[in-house]
Amino acid sequence: MANKAFNATRGDKLFDIFNILAMTLVLIVTLYPFLNVLAISLNNSTDTVRGGIYLWPREFTLQNYKTIFQYEGLLQGLQVSILRTIVGTLLGLISSSMIAFTLSRPDFKLRKFVSTTLALTMYFSGGLIPVYILMRDLNLIGTFWVYVLPGMISAFNVFIIRSFIDGLPYALQESAKLDGANDFKIYYKIILPLCKPVLATIALFLAVGQWNAWFDTYLYNGSKAHLTTLQYELMKVLQSTQQGSGAGRNANDMAQQMTQISPESIKMAITIVVTVPILIVYPFLQKYFVGGMTLGAVKA
Repeated sequence: MANKAFNATRGDKLFDIFNILAMTLVLIVTLYPFLNVLAISLNNSTDTVRGGIYLWPREFTLQNYKTIFQYEGLLQGLQVSILRTIVGTLLGLISSSMIAFTLSRPDFKLRKFVSTTLALTMYFSGGLIPVYILMRDLNLIGTFWVYVLPGMISAFNVFIIRSFIDGLPYALQESAKLDGANDFKIYYKIILPLCKPVLATIALFLAVGQWNAWFDTYLYNGSKAHLTTLQYELMKVLQSTQQGSGAGRNANDMAQQMTQISPESIKMAITIVVTVPILIVYPFLQKYFVGGMTLGAVKA
C-alpha cells in the first residue's frame, strides 16, 4: 500500500511538472509576439532596420509614439472611435438579444421563417456597390449613424444568444407569466440577467469589431474630418510613412519626421496603440465568461 501511495504521489508530481512546462510553453508562445511588437515600437527606427530585436528594445526611444500622437486628426478620430464603439456595442446587444429572445419563444409562429431568413444573410450579401447605394439612398453617408445602424443586427450573434436562451429553463418564463409579467418584463428582468456570460462575449465581439473598423470610414466618411475614426487616421499615418512623405493637413511637419523613422517601427507602434484599449476592457468582461447559466435564477 505504501508503494502504491508513493507511486501515485510521484505520478501526481510528474503530472504537475508536465502541466507547468506545457503552460509555460503556451504562455511564451502567446506573449512573445506581443512583447516583440512592443520592443520594436520602443526601439530606435534606424536601429530597427538592422533586425535582431526580440523581447526588449536595443535603443530605447519614444519617438515612434511621439510621431503618431503629433498627427492632428488623431484626437478627433479617437473620440469618434470611442463613441462608435460604445453606441454600436450597446445597440448591437439590445437588438440582437431581443431578436434572439423572440426566436427562442416556441409560441412565435414565424420563428422558422425568420431564422431561415437570418441564416441566408450569413451566406449571401448584396456586395459592395449595392450596399453603398443603399447607404446613399438612406442618407447615411456623411453621418455618424453609418457606423452603427448597418451592423446593429448580426445573424451570427443572434443565433449564439438564442442557443444560450434555449438552454435556460422555460419554466422561469412560465412562472413569470403566471405572476402577471409581460414579454418585455420577462426579457428585461429574467432573460438579460441570466444571459450575462453570452452577452459579455458578444459585447467583446462587437466592441472589437467597431474599434478596429476603418474601411467603412474610407467608403462613407473619408472626406469628413469630424467623422473619421482612429483606425482610419492611423492608416493614413502608416501610408504616409511607407510613402516617405506626410499626408493630410499637417503634411509638411510629418514629411520631416518620416525621414527619421521606418515603416516597421510605426506599424508596431500603431499596433500597440490600437491593442491596449481592448486589453484594458477584456479583464472586466472575463469574469462573465465562466459561470452557471442559471446561477441565482432559482432560490429556495
